[in-house]
Amino acid sequence: MSLSSHLQELRRKHQHLSDAVERAQRSPATPALDIAEMKKQKLRIKEEISRLSTS
Repeated sequence: MSLSSHLQELRRKHQHLSDAVERAQRSPATPALDIAEMKKQKLRIKEEISRLSTS
């Protein structure tokens, strides 16, 4: 997998998580712990994108 396709996949996953977090925050049935875990995953992906983009 090339670097550009890997970055594109990471950006897609980040956007998917962003959408999921938004939906979860609007749903009172979603536990706060689940939302926090999604946000952590999103941050890890963002950091990976940043690291690969500056390499």
